[in-house]
Amino acid sequence: MSDWYSEVDFVPRRDLVLRRGDSGDEVRALQQRLNAAGFSLTVDGQFGPLTEQAVRAIQKRSGLVVDGLAGPKTEAVLDEARQEDSDQHGHRPNPRPADDRLLGQRDLEWAADELKVPVAAVMAVNEVESRGSGFFSNRRPAILFERHIMARRLRHHGIDPTPYCTSHPDLVNTRWGGYIGGTREYERLARAQRIHEASALESASWGLFQIMGFHWQHLGYTSVQHYVELMHRSERDHLEAFVRFIRRDAMLLSSLRNQEWARFARRYNGPSYEKNRYDLKMAQAFERHRHGLRESGMLA
Repeated sequence: MSDWYSEVDFVPRRDLVLRRGDSGDEVRALQQRLNAAGFSLTVDGQFGPLTEQAVRAIQKRSGLVVDGLAGPKTEAVLDEARQEDSDQHGHRPNPRPADDRLLGQRDLEWAADELKVPVAAVMAVNEVESRGSGFFSNRRPAILFERHIMARRLRHHGIDPTPYCTSHPDLVNTRWGGYIGGTREYERLARAQRIHEASALESASWGLFQIMGFHWQHLGYTSVQHYVELMHRSERDHLEAFVRFIRRDAMLLSSLRNQEWARFARRYNGPSYEKNRYDLKMAQAFERHRHGLRESGMLA
């Protein structure tokens, strides 16, 4: 665990989201759906301040994270509201999340209190450093299996990885790669578990923040199986793992408390942070969320 940060090269994979400044047919469709949910927006295809306010409002009413970003979770709420509206013959229902395992604003407020940082800081990290959704479409936690980590974990457990590098190079290798992506990563994981269960679970990154399974002991879980069981439960459990991860790293914690975004990104993302401008993205997201929360009369 002591040298995990020397090798980290974390690039979060996110679903497509619409945000302030976007324009086009997708924004126009969003505005139409927001109007169907009770808002009175001009359908001009421009994601401006009024569209963002409407997105924040429906997120707040439905218990989602109030970030003003229109992604799959917000779309699911709008879909459910439209379906219920149709079912109830014109009565406009209060929208609610389609999945009770989703992260909510209160969860981020809890995390901010635990870490003693502004809520807007946690929201900025959640926006930039998380996948945006902690579960795949099959309702299993999002994972990515890392074959180069599998080789190391086998060695950690006293098993020579060399024969498996030859017989199963897509699962055990000295180099990263071999990804097939999405729900099919579970196929790779299942095959790797047949080689050695603990090593396989430790070699996958899990959930919303894609924290590697091999961190389980450092983060205070009783076993890797215990960690994985909780990752199957809810995005709140994914957030708790993230809070434990930050709290156990003095550099990450102090960087977050002081909003030193370059220092935080260098530690969290590794060498990719500058190329992908994660520090600038988090700084911008922090200011936007701080302003948005104050504008909405919420804790910033």
